[in-house]
Amino acid sequence: MSRRLWALALFAAAAIAACGGGASSGGYAGGLIPSGRGASGSTPIKHVIVVIQENRSFDDFFATFPGANGATTGQAAAMPTPIAASCQKKGQPVITEPTTVPLTKVSLVGAGFKDNFGEDNDLNHIYSGFEAELDGGKMDGFDLMLFGADGSGPQAECTYAYQYVDPADIQPYWDIAKQYVLADEMFDTQGSSSFTGHQDLIAGGTAVNYKVAQYGDNSLIDNPYNMPWGCDAPPGTVTTLIATSGKYYPGSGPFPCLTYETVRDQLDAKHISWKYYTVGSNKGGAGIWSAFDAIKAVRKGTEWKTNVTTNPNVFFKDVKNGTLPSVAWITPDAFNSDHPAEYQHVGKKLVPVDNGPSWVASIVNAVGTSKYWDSSAIVILWDDPGGFYDNAKPPFSDNQGGLGFRVPMLIVSPYVQAHVENTQYESASVLKFIQDTWSLGPLPATPDVRAASIGNAFNFGQSPRPFHRIRATLPASYFLNQKPSGLPLDSE
Repeated sequence: MSRRLWALALFAAAAIAACGGGASSGGYAGGLIPSGRGASGSTPIKHVIVVIQENRSFDDFFATFPGANGATTGQAAAMPTPIAASCQKKGQPVITEPTTVPLTKVSLVGAGFKDNFGEDNDLNHIYSGFEAELDGGKMDGFDLMLFGADGSGPQAECTYAYQYVDPADIQPYWDIAKQYVLADEMFDTQGSSSFTGHQDLIAGGTAVNYKVAQYGDNSLIDNPYNMPWGCDAPPGTVTTLIATSGKYYPGSGPFPCLTYETVRDQLDAKHISWKYYTVGSNKGGAGIWSAFDAIKAVRKGTEWKTNVTTNPNVFFKDVKNGTLPSVAWITPDAFNSDHPAEYQHVGKKLVPVDNGPSWVASIVNAVGTSKYWDSSAIVILWDDPGGFYDNAKPPFSDNQGGLGFRVPMLIVSPYVQAHVENTQYESASVLKFIQDTWSLGPLPATPDVRAASIGNAFNFGQSPRPFHRIRATLPASYFLNQKPSGLPLDSE
């Protein structure tokens, strides 16, 4: 198993109980994951397209965006001796007392951090890492992360989390933000990793209440321990739980083939079309970002072939052929995902790659130049902050590991005006908008009491705005002819 997959925040975390897991999952229990306010009603929106990119905090992409709550400096705590020694060995800054540190401007492919082998890696962003970074609300623990151990000592992340991407490298994102909506108060529903980030976008949360007598009411947190993340995982794969008591149980959760309700159940009940566009793994079958691979009723049912595709390029064909569903989720190939530290072979060399900005622009341009423009809302967001520094303290703590840190979110539609939206949103806010648009009502574990729908960012009384193509380095034809990378896609 790769060091990246098993990265743990070993420092600043209390001792945690780890009990044996099992191979079944439970359903929701009401009240674990409160959700939304907002009013259902008639709108011109007939298509909601959710584009899910990977592992970036708000400050990492929009630290210097005009009018947004961004920062180019961050708070750092004094490093304990083992971390300080590791950072000194790497030639990285050593923090000896609480201080303000600058965020380093880096290229899009220069993100991440180097371990003791000089290898680029993800930053830590599992729940225990989130807790350490949050540091009781001081937001200064991003220099206290450890990346497991390799036999030669701890892999300290040092100050690598304190960085932001050169806006010139992500110009399509900035162009979209300038023309449409940039939400600068969008928080992860859970302070967790990619698996729960994707589940929250179809279910609003991850309450499974597994072995309640043993753990109390609980939700999933972090990622399953094997890939793919779902019913296709190897037998014996376990997950991690967080109880409503706040206790963290790594490796003690059920096999990731789940029975809780999702918005799919609501859409099907009203005969509203939906599709999940994702990418397969190098062994065939589901990729780990295929959220519905973890939903037993879909993976083991007929909709796995009709409503889930393992080729995201099918989206462009559906737009061209006039078969775009009412609700669509799109996840990218690893090379197009913005996930840090992805490499491709160019001849005999490994070269860092991130085609994310052009990939997203191609999706927006496909819809914008189609018959669907006047009836569409495109939501672009990143599934978790990736461990990168963010200056905004989550506004509250709940009983399922949230709210987490901020992620960027862009809203594209002919019914928005260009602005920075300051409403407090979370992952479930996107789900709430889908529910409001089709008058679906809340899911059992997401009562209409918390998450603000993103609907307030729209003005449905205005005439639809004409579309202006988003400029990008790579054209849509590049992605239509791109060979799948076959990479496992993620480590956290």
